[in-house]
Amino acid sequence: MSSGDRSASSRVSRGAALAKLSASTSANYLKSRLLGFTDSDDAELRFHAATADKMLDLLGSMKGAAMKIGQLASFVDLDLPPEAQAMYHDVLADLRDSAPPADPAAIRQVVNEQYGAEPEEVFAAWDDDPLASASIGQVHRAELPDGTPVVAKVQYPGVAEAIESDMANAELFAPMARMISPNLRIKPLMDELRDRLIDEIDYQREAQYQAAFSERYDGHPFIAVPRVFPDYCRPRIIVSEYVEGASFDEMLRTSTEQQRQRYGEIIYRFVFGSLHRFRLFNGDPHPGNYLFPGDGSVVFLDFGSVKLFSSATRDAIRQQLRAVRAEDVDGLMALLDDAGFLPQRDRQVDEVKLMEWFRMFNRPILEDREWTYTPEFAREVIRSTTDPRAGYLDLLRRLNLPPDYLLLNRIQWGVNSILGRLRATANWYRIGNEFMAEGPPSTPLGTREAPFVAASPYRA
Repeated sequence: MSSGDRSASSRVSRGAALAKLSASTSANYLKSRLLGFTDSDDAELRFHAATADKMLDLLGSMKGAAMKIGQLASFVDLDLPPEAQAMYHDVLADLRDSAPPADPAAIRQVVNEQYGAEPEEVFAAWDDDPLASASIGQVHRAELPDGTPVVAKVQYPGVAEAIESDMANAELFAPMARMISPNLRIKPLMDELRDRLIDEIDYQREAQYQAAFSERYDGHPFIAVPRVFPDYCRPRIIVSEYVEGASFDEMLRTSTEQQRQRYGEIIYRFVFGSLHRFRLFNGDPHPGNYLFPGDGSVVFLDFGSVKLFSSATRDAIRQQLRAVRAEDVDGLMALLDDAGFLPQRDRQVDEVKLMEWFRMFNRPILEDREWTYTPEFAREVIRSTTDPRAGYLDLLRRLNLPPDYLLLNRIQWGVNSILGRLRATANWYRIGNEFMAEGPPSTPLGTREAPFVAASPYRA
């Protein structure tokens, strides 16, 4: 069989598997309703439990976009009852931290293709058992010839073809997605996945961005990014420093409330501090991308979806936030017009309603007071862009999304849910002022990092 025939056969096979999962999900949901269980809540929970198990079995083995959907469902707060949401989070957590690994022989073949030699000829030591397996690749422990312990992130063979197949079969996800969240608009989610996955399969780009983050946070008192070894990186392999630490779920199980609050603030400072101070934004906030060494620091991993903003765009974002805080409708509209949000042919939008949406989205930083992230807030933000009942969809559809701002919409799909799981509480208004150079350090962590930020040659 030719490679083209194998690729076509693989696409058909993946499409058939997705269609079967989607159809059985829909049928089981309808059956639970038609049978008229006396306790419809129990019937619905049984349906969601069965669906989560099926998703784990199938999507975990498929890699690519199919697996990424399962990963999103494992931590993003969709429009579901809390008990049903907890089922997806618990059952699908394995897709984040320990998804089914690829055949070691297939991974070794990728290594051989990339280096022209077997792993043992490139590295002083190589472990065939992966540390972690994800949607695009898996991570193996290794050792450089000088004895340095490293990890090698190896892209799965055929993953680009798998992504192409899943995107071609995107409509097959719709029935399953609507059973999980009846009012979910599947197209924006699939568009988001497509953009993210295209970024993530470019390992050379990812290695460069990880190196940029590592350099900027080198010596930081509580944020760490593993060093990259560029001489060992290849188009489908990234080699970086080995760091030990607990996973996000392990941290949740073992940490105190005080520790969780500390970690929540650190994650917030990394995400938004990077944007404002270094003009870098990591667009894949994901529980599997954090390690917690136990010394109060957080290690950040995976830089496949990164945007480097121009100073002008970063400054425009700051001006927009100031206008939202001040409820300056005219000022915000002028800024959005300048940035290209308002289509040239149709500038008749409900300006007051648009300000209302921006203030809802930015609620944590609107007032000078403590504010707690919750799963409910994360769901509200997602619902505003996916559920017609929220009242914003028609308005938002009339806006253009400039390319420079595309990656920022991933805040709603990740950061809010992660901070919501931590119930992160702080005066985010004052912390935001630190980032925008409008206020002094407002927390003990802010005081600790202030000298580092002041001395950084990368501040922009």
